[in-house]
Amino acid sequence: MAEASSIAAPRPANASLSDWVAVAAGSLGALLATLDISITNSALPQIQGQIGASGTEGTWISTGYLMSEIVMIPLAAWLTRVFGLRRFLMGNAIFFTLFSMCCGLSTTLMGMVLGRIGQGFAGGAMIPTAQTIIRTRLPRHQMSVGMSIFGLTVLLGPLMGPVVGGWLTENASWRWCFFLNLPISLALVALLWSGLRPEKADLQQFIKADWVGILGLTLGLSTLTVVLEEGQREHWFESHMIVWLSLLCVVGFFLVAVGQVFARRPIVRLSLLRNPRYASVILIVSTVGAAIYSISYLLPQFLGTVAGYNAQQAGSIMLLSGLPAFLLMPVLPALLQRYDARWLVIIGLVMFSVSCALDIGLTSESVGHDFYGSQLLRGFAQILAMMPLNQASMAAVATHEAGDAAGLYNMARNLGGSIGLALMGVLIDRRDSYHDATIRESLTANSTLGQEHMAGQTASFLMQTGDQALAQLKATAQLASQIAGQATVMTFNECFYLLAIALVLCLPLALLLKKPASHP
Repeated sequence: MAEASSIAAPRPANASLSDWVAVAAGSLGALLATLDISITNSALPQIQGQIGASGTEGTWISTGYLMSEIVMIPLAAWLTRVFGLRRFLMGNAIFFTLFSMCCGLSTTLMGMVLGRIGQGFAGGAMIPTAQTIIRTRLPRHQMSVGMSIFGLTVLLGPLMGPVVGGWLTENASWRWCFFLNLPISLALVALLWSGLRPEKADLQQFIKADWVGILGLTLGLSTLTVVLEEGQREHWFESHMIVWLSLLCVVGFFLVAVGQVFARRPIVRLSLLRNPRYASVILIVSTVGAAIYSISYLLPQFLGTVAGYNAQQAGSIMLLSGLPAFLLMPVLPALLQRYDARWLVIIGLVMFSVSCALDIGLTSESVGHDFYGSQLLRGFAQILAMMPLNQASMAAVATHEAGDAAGLYNMARNLGGSIGLALMGVLIDRRDSYHDATIRESLTANSTLGQEHMAGQTASFLMQTGDQALAQLKATAQLASQIAGQATVMTFNECFYLLAIALVLCLPLALLLKKPASHP
């Protein structure tokens, strides 16, 4: 008995080479999909100019991709069961390449938007399936390595997109933002072919699917994304389009609820949210997704409108938050294995909140180097918060639930990002107007400081022009510009303040993350 107990338990087998090839393929696909979310942002002015689209119409180039991507993400688990993982992913890689070529060759807005919608459908499948590959192909003691690789690609893709897009637009052509996908997709197809085993298609899964839920999910998520993306520009419910889309969204989610009750296997397994560990992951990742997407919008906007940076300069500041990912890469798997996920997430959320707090004191004189500290801290924070959440989302469910859990997790992150961007748009629009009006009211004709400022500026312009009326007009215009600038800065400070508060409110949820029991 003693001799038997002294025998050490056999060490679990490590993943094979083909397993790691499959993980590399999944991660490359996720990088390709997340990169294309934002790669066109820097090139939008040039794209709009060449295809004859106005600024408002041009937003559909981004909205089309996000709309179709968020619909495909929760459908990926079902389609994987229908077609088999290798066949499904290779098909998506090929379609992604074809739609990318269509975008690169487009000369009209309609052609570009249709190409972006196709890209979104194909790319949306690559994100959750990467997590599924890691959960099903790697043993538990190596899963942290796989999840670290996946998490880094998901974080770096949106950061690299504006930088790569800006560089290609400035030095080659905006069309290369899409042509770049061809060699990457060819490499992806080769990795998928060699790393994944062929599986038989199961058309019964297609015939017996939760079609009510599929229809509701497609209708609900697509219309919700458009409402969130376009609502602020269309003045929300003052627009008939937003009203009708909101009604369709309600109908869509009602159909999803019907599917949850009556379908044998609902298309989205909301029952997973009964698991408190998994539910807490979903709530935290939605908030963190909102913060990441909001900052990816706020920072370039501030640098462009206040500091006068171009897209490439702003992108280089954004990329600073990606540097910690490379610094932590060698030690990240060990951190995930050694330390409790709860404390890593808590440390990450606290650091993320502090990084937002560092940007609360912005002024009209703030420039890129004022964001160095907050961006680097934010990079460490995102890694420490998101990596354990990636692993916790998979570890909290059984292996056969991995596909559904990955789809719900990635949908929550993207949906949180869309909601965050919508809220930021409302806040900026309303608070900017409020601060502008408040400052103007405080500068009355009886204000001594205001009179002194106007007299000084008028005298300065008079020396340049020699025309009293023109000098007064220029001084007034300059004052109006300064007021608008100060209102903008105050609004951005409030945005960062609210993001810091939202992240702190997630701390109690992190305590619900438990060390998961091992699953077979």
